[in-house]
Amino acid sequence: MQKNQVNSGISCDVKNCVYHDKNCHCTAEKVNIGPQHANTSADTICSTFRPQA
Repeated sequence: MQKNQVNSGISCDVKNCVYHDKNCHCTAEKVNIGPQHANTSADTICSTFRPQA
């Protein structure tokens, strides 16, 4: 997945992700969140996350 322009509609606090722009925005081309069934936000996972090197 490539880095794109900031998607201002997606706020992200994960500072060690390669798609984090240092201003709490995501620069991923698309964002994948799962699993299919969740009861709370704590039950969700951003599968787009990639750790910084």
